[in-house]
Amino acid sequence: MVAADGSTPPDRVGLATIAREWGRIGGIGFGGPPTHIALLRQLCVDRRQWISAGEFEDGIAFTNLLPGPASTQLAILTAWRLRGVAGALVGGFCFIAPGLVLILGLAALFVAGHSPRWVQGAAAGAGAAVAAVAVQAAWSLVPASWKRAGVRRAARMRWCGYCLAGAVAAAVTGPWLVLVLVAAGIVEVSVRGGLRPGRGRPALSLPVLLLAPPATAGLAALVWVAVKVGALSYGGGFVIIPLMQADAVERYHWMTDAQFLSAVALGQITPGPVVQTVAVVGYAAAGIGGGLLAAVAAFAPSFLFVIAGAPRFDRIRTNRSVQAFLNGAGPAVVGAIAGSAVPLALALQHLWQAGILAAAALWLPAAHRSVVSALLSAGALGVLAASVGWPVT
Repeated sequence: MVAADGSTPPDRVGLATIAREWGRIGGIGFGGPPTHIALLRQLCVDRRQWISAGEFEDGIAFTNLLPGPASTQLAILTAWRLRGVAGALVGGFCFIAPGLVLILGLAALFVAGHSPRWVQGAAAGAGAAVAAVAVQAAWSLVPASWKRAGVRRAARMRWCGYCLAGAVAAAVTGPWLVLVLVAAGIVEVSVRGGLRPGRGRPALSLPVLLLAPPATAGLAALVWVAVKVGALSYGGGFVIIPLMQADAVERYHWMTDAQFLSAVALGQITPGPVVQTVAVVGYAAAGIGGGLLAAVAAFAPSFLFVIAGAPRFDRIRTNRSVQAFLNGAGPAVVGAIAGSAVPLALALQHLWQAGILAAAALWLPAAHRSVVSALLSAGALGVLAASVGWPVT
């Protein structure tokens, strides 16, 4: 049935329509969360009027409260709003699938053991710019996070402390970063009077449990890494970079530092969230099957969080303890994203890559260029470096 204004009432939106529209957004959503949010708003609010502008903004706020890829969770939430659990499953799957197929195809090309020299050069060039992209991502979050801290001197001093703690943790602690993020949130809750004695321990139980590595290094380890990525990535995709790098490169040796940088670059230039980088890690560990398994394990928490929390998101949004937790964890996340640039930069192997990193660090903020264009340009420079005989592996 079509309403008088030409729109389709939410309860009449078919699953086939959701599959088509969410799949389209997943296929053209280059540019990360800002692009995903803009496309979802254009579809659901402006063009089809399935969801009011206020409901959509509330949805953005709700998904930003959850760990995991916020734009993916927003896609799941808006589809849930139209057709309940079935809509959430169909919309979320169709949103994720195009980028996943593309990134696995590129992984087969870039992570292959005997890829052509020009491919190795493109990977080395794009990977060299990743550290600059991390800093740019962190900087873009500073204004909103700083504003959230308020005008009081003590609150702003705590903001700086949380940010510094996150940066140091990302640079030096690897997989233990998430404990610092959770601790920052708990400290802020305590300062604001919302934490009674003993209430902080349960909040730490999940991160501690997920950080304990499994006894084996096979598929069980891959699932564990992927679930950790999906369940503990507070504040966006770049937060999980130190976690993945420590596991994929140092602990399980599924890939080299150079291959990991290529994986992060692929997560940036393909449509979909940075979390899809875990599919490249899965491919390096166990081929196409490993990539698909890693993606399922990484995105499953997002479906669970949204489907379980959506019916009560008004209460979650207005909960004072939740807001205080975000006031602490938020700046720690900003610092962590910036701090992730340190291990990414240290992973570079050739002097010419340092030149690309420096150029990207100047190009991104000064020219206001998109991340995708910067990485593609860096990849092209890597191809040029390979063609003149410079080392690329």
